[in-house]
Amino acid sequence: MKQRTFDLGDVAPKPEAPELPGPDSLSAPEGQRARVLLPVPALGVLDYKVPDHLVDRITPGAVVEVPLAGRTATGVVWDSAVDGGPAEGGKKLPYGKLKAIEGILDLPPMRQDLRRFIDWVSAYTLSAPGPVLRMSLPASAALQAVPVKRHYRSTGASVDGVRLTAAREAVLKVLADGKPRMAPEVASLAGVSDTVVRSLEKTGLVEGLDISVDLPYPQPDANLDGPTLSDEQATAARAIRDKVWEGGFAPFLLDGITGSGKTEVYFEGLAEALKTKGAQVLVLVPEIALTSQWLDRFEARFGVVPVVWHSEVGQAERRRAWRAVASGEARVVVGARSALFLPFKHLAFITVDEEHDPSFKQEEGVMYHARDMAIVRAKLAECPIVLASATPSLETLVNADEGRFEKLILRERHGNAVLPEMRAIDMRHEPPEAGTWLSPVLVREVEDALAAGEQTMLFLNRRGYAPLTLCRTCGFRIECPSCSAWLVEHRFRRELQCHHCGHVEPIPEACPECKSEDSLVACGPGVERLFEEVSTRFPAARTSVMTSDTMMSPSATAHMVGQIASGHLDIVIGTQIVTKGYHFPNLTLVGVVDADLGLRGGDLRAGERTYQQMVQVAGRAGRAEKPGRVFLQSYEPEHPVVQALLSGDGDAFMAAEKESRARHHMPPFGRLVGLILSGPDMKDVLDTGRMLAAKAPMEHGVAVVGPAPAPMARVRGHHRFRMLVHTKKEVRVQKLVYDWLMAVKAKKGVRIKVDIDPYSFM
Repeated sequence: MKQRTFDLGDVAPKPEAPELPGPDSLSAPEGQRARVLLPVPALGVLDYKVPDHLVDRITPGAVVEVPLAGRTATGVVWDSAVDGGPAEGGKKLPYGKLKAIEGILDLPPMRQDLRRFIDWVSAYTLSAPGPVLRMSLPASAALQAVPVKRHYRSTGASVDGVRLTAAREAVLKVLADGKPRMAPEVASLAGVSDTVVRSLEKTGLVEGLDISVDLPYPQPDANLDGPTLSDEQATAARAIRDKVWEGGFAPFLLDGITGSGKTEVYFEGLAEALKTKGAQVLVLVPEIALTSQWLDRFEARFGVVPVVWHSEVGQAERRRAWRAVASGEARVVVGARSALFLPFKHLAFITVDEEHDPSFKQEEGVMYHARDMAIVRAKLAECPIVLASATPSLETLVNADEGRFEKLILRERHGNAVLPEMRAIDMRHEPPEAGTWLSPVLVREVEDALAAGEQTMLFLNRRGYAPLTLCRTCGFRIECPSCSAWLVEHRFRRELQCHHCGHVEPIPEACPECKSEDSLVACGPGVERLFEEVSTRFPAARTSVMTSDTMMSPSATAHMVGQIASGHLDIVIGTQIVTKGYHFPNLTLVGVVDADLGLRGGDLRAGERTYQQMVQVAGRAGRAEKPGRVFLQSYEPEHPVVQALLSGDGDAFMAAEKESRARHHMPPFGRLVGLILSGPDMKDVLDTGRMLAAKAPMEHGVAVVGPAPAPMARVRGHHRFRMLVHTKKEVRVQKLVYDWLMAVKAKKGVRIKVDIDPYSFM
């Protein structure tokens, strides 16, 4: 049947993942037709005619070029039961009206487990399959033939009648080792022109070779000895190795305190997988730009660096990596969440490191949680998966408690290291001096650490200099022109920036409203303002700031991490970027400047996230021989999160969270679906929300709230309203939401995004 077109954030045409028929479904009596999925929103699967010369080569998964709206598009021959393709009168187009496939790209076919995964993600997230497929296909340049460069090498032959000049003899001497070289290199070594090198190919003394510009990746050595494991580590590693050796789907939770050596444990499973010929491994990390130490540890363990995949990788390297994964040459891939959609030839083991990290949730485009989708990918690939964390998410803990995951526990720090001592500083009784942000207690602790030659980390999860700039004459607050957000002052760059849409403007000399000069004042602290205070208090200390604003590339991050680890810095001030599993042997003091920051607001997971973040940042202290100390500045030290941190009883805190969620049927004991309505006209957005509310499903165990203005009521000039669907766990929310949305026609220009299992409520 013909698909209805509507602007609902590319909602999928089917709410459930379909069964996959065999290759016979590609045939039609009047000639062969193929069903092709294109990485384009809202099109679904389209039918194309298969030319006679391609009949034997068209199979499910083949990457093909097809005509589409006057251009050539790249797609994949699909085999799903999604009813796609143009239609007339509810029937498929006659064979004679179909356009023909233009060609097949010289690429390995997309494997069935990945095609099934794309269908599953599409159905689960209520996204059209095209945008999901787009995550598996890199930029078009990466799909084209790999460029080659002409190289030359000696044939070793003796050819009569060839005149050997001094220049030619110099070239043959350079090429005598048999190594292929490009003409400019040979010419430079021989002291001749390029023409001399190229002319020798005609004589038969030298042969030309077209060699790919993409060099093969070095292969990891699984037989290298790793570090000696503790009894606790060895037990966990053995359980993982055994499942990898057996094969088949097997999910693990590796729950280990900070510094317990979780990486070395799952490295053992990785090594076991690599012993199988052609087997591939995927390691997902939350912030790929922050893994320089992880890459160093991998290289030390396996002799080479792994293949890296993330948004900062250039197009040429993406082409090289994507093709190496598809061919099976890339044995180990470490990447951000998008690496989950790479076309592995034989995926044998997956690890999700820091599985609790909220950055695994994608908030734009196809809205999915990489941890949850990694479990599905492992099930479809029939391989083991390890979810590793010092502070597992409640969802993962419940799965382990209910027996769906095997739980492996590490409760000892590696070597002689011990957990740091933690103390709360009650800011109501020990406040900082006016205009400063560090309490006298924390100032003294920093002084003691400096005197002892030890390092300090000050954590404040707020970028920039100040979160708000206002006029003390008229009270005007400088806001983003496109968003309902205050502009954040970045004094290092002398600008104001919106952290939602990226708008940037210079810091004005006078108030934009009342024109008063020298009346603008920064309110509240950011890390740059904290740097200013630290530089004033401790002028001799070597201090630096580590945030996503200052660490603009993986190399910059690696340099900063190296500076800290080697002792070239005394005080590090950072946001959540500093919590990502780093090991700094001489860092003994951690000060959390505002431990209450994440507890404000009505986020369902506010307490859990704050606890996780505080444990992670505290875990940077005392990871070697010297004991660590952690101080939490708080205006509410009696809060359950702060008390759990001080007592070290995280199990009790998570048990209380679990009981509270279960009592109110909140995830993971119930289901939530967020609807984000947005558009340039606020009335149209609100009217669409009211129409949805009028048609809201009235079923037992289902509650619909809204529409209500979103906390971020305007972003990039679009007005935003939110609705929330809350159901009991057994309700099939995808079908319920899909049927509901199909019953309402949104106002023109209004976009509705569906967020299954939302993590953000902004």
